[in-house]
Amino acid sequence: MSAANEFVLTLSCPDAKGIVYTVSGLLYQAGCNIVDSQQFGDVQSEGGTGLFFMRVHFEAPQHLSAPGVLDQLFTNVREQFKMDASFHSLARKPRLMLMVSKHGHCLNDLVFRAHSGQLDVEVAAIVSNHPDFAELAASYKIPFHHLPLAAGASAQAKREQEQQVEALFDKQQIDLVVLARYMQILSADFCNFLKGRAINIHHSFLPSFKGAKPYYQAHERGVKLIGATAHYVTADLDEGPIIEQDVERVDHSLGPDEITAVGRDVESVVLARAVRWHVEHRVLMNGHKTVVFA
Repeated sequence: MSAANEFVLTLSCPDAKGIVYTVSGLLYQAGCNIVDSQQFGDVQSEGGTGLFFMRVHFEAPQHLSAPGVLDQLFTNVREQFKMDASFHSLARKPRLMLMVSKHGHCLNDLVFRAHSGQLDVEVAAIVSNHPDFAELAASYKIPFHHLPLAAGASAQAKREQEQQVEALFDKQQIDLVVLARYMQILSADFCNFLKGRAINIHHSFLPSFKGAKPYYQAHERGVKLIGATAHYVTADLDEGPIIEQDVERVDHSLGPDEITAVGRDVESVVLARAVRWHVEHRVLMNGHKTVVFA
C-alpha cells in the first residue's frame, strides 16, 4: 500500500439509519479498499448530542488521489445526511509548531519522537518567549523563533506577539500548534485563530493547586495520584475539549522534586498521545467533548 493513495475520512452528522452502508458502499463503488473503519453514535435519549461519528482509513485508486476529487464524490452524501466530512491524505506529514517557555520536558519528548520516527510529523518551528531552548532546536535543525514578552507586558504587547505567531503559522503552513508548557495566557482572538488547531497540556490538579509549583503544593497535601490532561485550546482557560488524560500513583516516600519528575513524565506521555491521535485524524469534536478513535 502506498501512502500517496491512502486517505482518512472523518465525518459527523445527525444519527440516522444507513450512514455506514452508504459511506462504505460509495467507497466500494469508487474502487477504494477500506483498511479500517470505526464509528460511534452519541445517543440523544441518554443525554448525548444525537450525533454520529465515523473514521475510515482507506486506499483509493490513482485517479481519485488528486486534490478535491474525493470531496466531489461525496457531495450528494453530505447533503443527504447533513454531514460534516473531511478527507485527509496520508502522503503529507502534518506540520507542527511547538511553543514552550522555561520547562522543556514536553518539547524534548516531542522533538525526539518526531526525529526518531515514532511520531509521523514535521516539526516546522519552535516558538518561545525565552531563549533557553535555542540550542536544543539547533541540534535538531529546527528553526527557533524567540518572541520575548517582558514581565507584566500589557494586553496590547501580548497581542502583538501573538500576531507574530499567527503570521508564522500562516507562512509555514502549520497544521497544529502544541503548547508544550508554554506559560502564557492566550487572548480570545488568538484562541479563535487556533480553534481546533492547538493542543495544551497541564497537570490535572486544577482547580485545586493553582499558580507556581503545583507539585510542591500537592506534596504538602499528601496527594496520592499525579495526573495530566491534554485538551484543545479555547478562550476558557484550561477548559477546552479533553483529548487524553492519565495518572500515576505516588506515596509518602517521594519528595516534592521526585513528585515533580513523575508529573513531568506523565505530561510528556499524555501530550504525545494527544498529538499522535490528532495528526492521525482520530479526534472528532462533539460539542464540549471529543470522540477519540484510538
